[in-house]
Amino acid sequence: MLRLCESDRTDPSEQDAHLIRQESDYREYEYLGFSVLVHATADMPLDGDVLMILPGQGSAHRLIRASSRHNTLLVTEQCDQLCVMCSQPPKKHHVDLFDQFAIAATLAPSGVYIGISGGEPLLHKDRLFEFLASAASARPDLRFHVLTNAQHFEPDDISSLDAIGLDRVLWGIPLYASEAELHDDIVGKPGAFHRLERNLSLLMRAGASVELRTVVTQQNWENLRYLANYVVNRTPFISVWALMQLERIGYGRMNWHKTFRDTSSDFTKIRSAINLATAKGIAVSLFNFPLCSVPVPYRQFAPSTISDWKRKYLDFCEDCSARSACGGFFEWYSHTEGFSELGQI
Repeated sequence: MLRLCESDRTDPSEQDAHLIRQESDYREYEYLGFSVLVHATADMPLDGDVLMILPGQGSAHRLIRASSRHNTLLVTEQCDQLCVMCSQPPKKHHVDLFDQFAIAATLAPSGVYIGISGGEPLLHKDRLFEFLASAASARPDLRFHVLTNAQHFEPDDISSLDAIGLDRVLWGIPLYASEAELHDDIVGKPGAFHRLERNLSLLMRAGASVELRTVVTQQNWENLRYLANYVVNRTPFISVWALMQLERIGYGRMNWHKTFRDTSSDFTKIRSAINLATAKGIAVSLFNFPLCSVPVPYRQFAPSTISDWKRKYLDFCEDCSARSACGGFFEWYSHTEGFSELGQI
């Protein structure tokens, strides 16, 4: 694990690799007497980036990009759900890299949010809690956003959550419907809804910060109004309710035609859900929605959320006045099978 350094640092570390030569297509760093070559164009920012180099591999994993606000650590590809729109279908194997992630966190830029994702991170709950507690102790300035299906919390975990720091972690939790049968069908796991309800209650009692996430699909489109009612009446403690567009990769790509909902041509259900939630004081956000796919009064709810490393813009975005504020499209989005009503703003 090493951090690329191209200037003097106020927080030097024995993990620092210092720039000794730069050419147009690569840079050479010195690390503990070894030479590290990174192939990169001259305009690519690398100062402060954290790399993980595994033995026997000729390339490195770029765990943290200092110039980006979208840094996520993939802790496992295992999962106990099979969501119909999953962007990263689960695998059986697991490689424990928590110790390496703990070092990476100590080398992160000051005051950043670090995402924790999977698979399902809480399948390795003890190691995850250990990592979060260690990082929270070593770097009090860091915050974490953990994506989890919330199936594996237990009452005994409240003390661990409290020890990590309730303000240190935002738990991003999917809820796709207010009807147990529909939610369970979307996530491919019988009983998931009732387990989720129990654990949302547990997180509420603990005082944890929760971001509910709902991917808008063909399957739950007609039921969004019921879900909005559920959110405002049953989960008023949440920090934010995120309504999300589909990502066309993994199972999302495989099931695209029966799952993708073209919200550029019909925004009615989302409009009603936002109106109800905001009227009751629930913060709402639209994730992964190009601004031109959203009616003007609702663009205020659509921040740029697609990670910069997997974002692209289409030809008509070139001269769009809203491009700098728009999150654009996923790199794997296909416009021939996507939104029907888009254009320059």
